[in-house]
Amino acid sequence: MTSTIRPLTATAVLAASIGAAAAQSAHDHAAPATDGAATHGMHQGVAPTGEAVSTKAFKAADNAMMRNMQVVYTGDADVDFRTHMIPHHQGAIDMARVALTYATDPATRALAQKIIDDQLKEIADMQAWLRTSGASRSKPRP
Repeated sequence: MTSTIRPLTATAVLAASIGAAAAQSAHDHAAPATDGAATHGMHQGVAPTGEAVSTKAFKAADNAMMRNMQVVYTGDADVDFRTHMIPHHQGAIDMARVALTYATDPATRALAQKIIDDQLKEIADMQAWLRTSGASRSKPRP
């Protein structure tokens, strides 16, 4: 794979989650926080704050995706679509890696792996298009 985006590993997502969870943005795709009762007995563990470790990792991946999607619009729909979808796809990959780390259901794990495989290919395709077709078109327009 010649992708220039370096996917975050689940370990990196976990490391980033401590600070990122505290800085949770208003745009939160995660479920509302619980008192920890909903996660009691789960295999993924509960963080000292009462929030599942996997939840912290998902929130960190989501926050990273939202930050990385802050790309300047060019006025060219073809370029803008790809430059905004690449970090969106990377966010899906990062979340799928969290699922592979913590999920126990075989169907969830299979879906997570499929998402990783599909999104990596799509990112590579979008980057290739940007290198060949989008380079001359990517200057911001008024």
